[in-house]
Amino acid sequence: MSRPTMKAWQYDGITGGLEKNLKINDAATQPAIGDDEILVEVHAMALNPVDFKVTESGMPLTALGLKCIPGADFCGRVAKTGQKVDSFQIGEWVFGAKVGAISNGTLGQYVSVSQDMLTSLPNGVEVDDAATVGTVGLAEIQAIKPNVKSGDKVFINGGSGGTGVYGIQIAKALGCHVTTTCSTGNVKLCESLGADEVIDYKTSNIVDTLAAKGPVFQLAVDNVGSPAGLYKQSASYLLPNGKFVQVGATPSLGGLAQITSNLLVPSFLGGGKRSYQILVMKASTDGLKQLGAWLREGKVRAVLDEVFEWEDAPRAFEKLKTGRSKGKLVIHVKQDSGKGAL
Repeated sequence: MSRPTMKAWQYDGITGGLEKNLKINDAATQPAIGDDEILVEVHAMALNPVDFKVTESGMPLTALGLKCIPGADFCGRVAKTGQKVDSFQIGEWVFGAKVGAISNGTLGQYVSVSQDMLTSLPNGVEVDDAATVGTVGLAEIQAIKPNVKSGDKVFINGGSGGTGVYGIQIAKALGCHVTTTCSTGNVKLCESLGADEVIDYKTSNIVDTLAAKGPVFQLAVDNVGSPAGLYKQSASYLLPNGKFVQVGATPSLGGLAQITSNLLVPSFLGGGKRSYQILVMKASTDGLKQLGAWLREGKVRAVLDEVFEWEDAPRAFEKLKTGRSKGKLVIHVKQDSGKGAL
């Protein structure tokens, strides 16, 4: 018996960039689910840089003949549940992130996820907004929440991108004082999200500006991977027990070399003198529930740069790769029929 099919954006090569290879498959195989998994009918998904960086880094997925579906973030309805799933009902609205998705992502009509990768959509939260929070929200909450208490000072490098817009708001929701960076045109956006101080990297030297404040920050979250020396000079602005958490990095050999140096070069040989961590994001229902509650309460809001319709998915990837988005890029996933279909 043949498996059900679905519409999905797929790619089987990366020559010229992922966006040049995306094609709609009207008869892609609908994903199967295990006993502890859930099949979600996707109505909206959001893009993240990892959606193309991992693929274009040379991972040989397409060389194996695979037709891959990109994407990790989603919001939609429960279509089917495995035999061991009793916490979700058919038709229930949910949102989350398929953590670790590489080849069977969310840019299709259906996606299969484990129970720890989603949670119920709170009343009053818009589908498009919830679709943006899974990956970046979990990354920032896992980088910030375990390392601070109310009243602490937090530095967030890269406040206007898809990740940083949530980082600012999460730190503020936890009662922290927030300093962030962005370009001149995004200063007001960062201020509107609650940033107490914004460093314009177009007109100021970030490290010098931080060092001038002295060692006052409990936590530094780097969503960018630049400028060079941000970690190695962190003792000038981080408290002795402070921590530097690497969330984003420059996708280049230079960026990899810098992270390797941060990890391996000891302080007496010119390395950093503060605790250094590369964030490895984990699936977390509790984290998603907290993010959903903050969205419902208005303590956190989604920042949508642009919303694309199904047919314009390649254009969304083109914009993502410019690195100039203010907030998140959302794609509506076209459903054939059914209540709430977009």
